[in-house]
Amino acid sequence: MTERDEALLTRARALEQAIGEIGTTLDETTTCRELASLLARHLHGSVTVDLLDEPGGPIRRVALAGAAGAGIGSTAPTAATGGGRAATRSDKATGGSRPLAPGAGADTAPSLAVPLAVPGGRPMGTVIVRRGGPGFSADEVAVLQHVARLAARHLGHARRLAATEDTALHLQRALVAEPGRPHPNLEVAGSYLPAGPRALVGGDWFETVRLHYGRSLLVVGDVMGHGLDAAVDMNAYRAALREVASTDLPPHRVLRHLDSVVAEDDARRPATCLLVQVDPSRGTATFANAGHLPPAVFGADGSAELVDLPVGPPLGTGVGGYEPTTRPLTPDETLLIFTDGLVERRGEDIDVSLARLAALRLPGDCGPERVVEEVLRRLDAHHAEDDVAVLAARVRARPGP
Repeated sequence: MTERDEALLTRARALEQAIGEIGTTLDETTTCRELASLLARHLHGSVTVDLLDEPGGPIRRVALAGAAGAGIGSTAPTAATGGGRAATRSDKATGGSRPLAPGAGADTAPSLAVPLAVPGGRPMGTVIVRRGGPGFSADEVAVLQHVARLAARHLGHARRLAATEDTALHLQRALVAEPGRPHPNLEVAGSYLPAGPRALVGGDWFETVRLHYGRSLLVVGDVMGHGLDAAVDMNAYRAALREVASTDLPPHRVLRHLDSVVAEDDARRPATCLLVQVDPSRGTATFANAGHLPPAVFGADGSAELVDLPVGPPLGTGVGGYEPTTRPLTPDETLLIFTDGLVERRGEDIDVSLARLAALRLPGDCGPERVVEEVLRRLDAHHAEDDVAVLAARVRARPGP
């Protein structure tokens, strides 16, 4: 085998490894580290990768691999800033790469910078290679350019996905975080947490509906399943509930009517739902439950109590059979309704999960915002395996005479 054949075989092996090793995840930092590691092995130098979050914005160094002290200094940020346009104005000999001029205090070891960009696209950053040996051969330059383009394509996919997820998540949060306003005599606070950093949208939701005579209807629901389909059904349930609730029926009759409406549409997924009609003037809360977990009430001393309710079938079954339960709700108590993601843990009996919530002891006289904050933190809801929606409410105390 000739020297040229060996060089081509080495080049082919490097490119084959790049396909298998770069872009194994949709995380851009991981992709950059995979890029730096592979190039450090094949080009026998020190590799740095700098990214631009947006054209003309500041750079950030996200990956470093290879021998220490290989000339990584002040020239890297300069190159990344030009990785942009300066890195693309390269001569024909390097086909899109360019040697770096040594900066102040840097050594004169061979250095090469290549933009992280796909053909015709804007650079997303720069990959820089330095080494203490001979200059770069044409095959090494080709490997560097090809691998940088491959990484750039994966980075583009990751950024487009991240943008889509961010848009979807903001839409979901807007849906659940902007319920109707209750009467001023009721103080409320709510929160929605998606399941994991890559979650898009789901079927968990909460709502408040203003009724006549100073009363408010509080709602929390959970459409079975995940993803966009569950979110679409969630929005349909929410719209139907608002329409039914406007008739001012008691909570169990609202569920009964909503169940019959949804059961007529075979395309709708079943959903659990808990309704609470709060009447501040009478100091009462009337509950109706469609397959949902029971609410909790936190007293003035911070202790929790689960409200024992009869549980009817989930919405969408057409079975009906919902019963009301009324209990006092005083201004020094805070009501908490929630979806199962708040308490459920894989492999754990639901009674154990609910007991953990009931065992919480919050600071005395917690209002809705503090209750939501403390419960989410103490139950580690930010790392839950399912979506979490919570809504807390407290009757405002009437001013004294």
